Amino acid sequence: MGHLMAVILAAGEGKRMKSKKSKVLHMACGMTLIDWVYRSVKNAGVNETVVVVGHKAEDVKESMGDNVLYAYQDKQLGTGHAVMQTNEHFKGKEGQVLVLCGDTPLITSETISNTFEIHNKNNNSATVITAELQNPAGYGRIVRDKNNNVLKIVEDRDASSSEKNIKEINSGMYCFNIKDLEWALGELSNDNSQGEYYLTDTIEILIKKGLKVGAVKVDDRDEILGINNRVQLSMADGILRKRILTKHMENGVTIVDANNTYIDAGVKIGMDTVIYPGSMIQGQTEIGEDCIIGPSSRIVASKISKGVEVKNSVVLESSIDDNTCVGPFAYIRPGSTIGKNVKIGDFVEVKKSIIGDKTKLSHLTYVGDAEVGENVNLGCGVVVVNYDGKKKNKTKIGDNSFVGCNVNLISPVEVKSNAYIAAGSTITDEVPENSLAIARARQVVKEEWVIKKNMSRKIDK
Repeated sequence: MGHLMAVILAAGEGKRMKSKKSKVLHMACGMTLIDWVYRSVKNAGVNETVVVVGHKAEDVKESMGDNVLYAYQDKQLGTGHAVMQTNEHFKGKEGQVLVLCGDTPLITSETISNTFEIHNKNNNSATVITAELQNPAGYGRIVRDKNNNVLKIVEDRDASSSEKNIKEINSGMYCFNIKDLEWALGELSNDNSQGEYYLTDTIEILIKKGLKVGAVKVDDRDEILGINNRVQLSMADGILRKRILTKHMENGVTIVDANNTYIDAGVKIGMDTVIYPGSMIQGQTEIGEDCIIGPSSRIVASKISKGVEVKNSVVLESSIDDNTCVGPFAYIRPGSTIGKNVKIGDFVEVKKSIIGDKTKLSHLTYVGDAEVGENVNLGCGVVVVNYDGKKKNKTKIGDNSFVGCNVNLISPVEVKSNAYIAAGSTITDEVPENSLAIARARQVVKEEWVIKKNMSRKIDK
């Protein structure tokens, strides 16, 4: 088969997106549009990918990094002109090159592999990826000869009445023999009303030379959908989301309501996990087996181990170990490590902290920049006061300690193992092991104070 290359066109401005950023950097299911295209190309076994950049070139380069090579199109003078900028990458190479658009995220690696296979099997010079549409208006039509080879591609505006009835259309994606494409690009002309170089014209050039041009018709016409505006972006996101959810369900994950569940492309989920409606699982998140997620939970770039339950809660860039229960209405902020068999209850916030195994933070508690040991109980209303107005400070709580309700732990401070802290205390000094700390004023009762101060709240009749 020889060298396999791909050229992804990503130089356009995409004005219809009405956006300050490059069209190909808009997101769908957790990946940029161009990343979707690149992933399909890579999974199809392509050796080398060249991205043609132009508008917002530095942003596209920053996003794609060193995964690809680049060519720069200073002025957008048509698709043929864009591919011309990649000529230096073709030199000395034998094989095939696939030309794709950076705004077609639905193209699959299976279609790309199939295109390469048919292209080589039929000894084609070029192979056009096509689709059949019930309403092909606006698209270039594929005209075939009696041997089913491509005879020509006719643009909609130039098509005869009989050609307009053809439902097979050009997707704008092609496979070429590298050497043939190099030659055809050298023959391209911009002698047209737009003054542009069209890649489509290379097909006619190759056919006139007597070279064979074929076509591969995709079974799912969604694959060729290009994104030009936010409506089409939403449509593509919905199609990709359905593919992702279907894959997880086929792998043994229960998704209670697929219409109200949002899972990014990079997420891994173990079998027998149940995802309830309203849940969003994003980034490179890993969820183990036998978990319950949701309803209405958001998990981002986190690792969730086996048997974990996350109810109506948010987990960001953190890890949660086996058989822990989080929520409802808990907030696990970035940098947190939650142990096994932990209870993180309602309206609990944990930030950049370590929570040991079998520890309970049952409700209305804030833990920030802390290390909490094993089998610790933090009562209702406990606050780790980690910020002194200038910097964040650390609190340590030893194993088997008990912190009563409405306790303030003023960082930096350490509570040793097996210690107790009385409810309502404000702790500023170390609490030794096996000690009870009480840090509150003794109760004072002033009888008849309400009457003497005329502070009665009784309603006059």
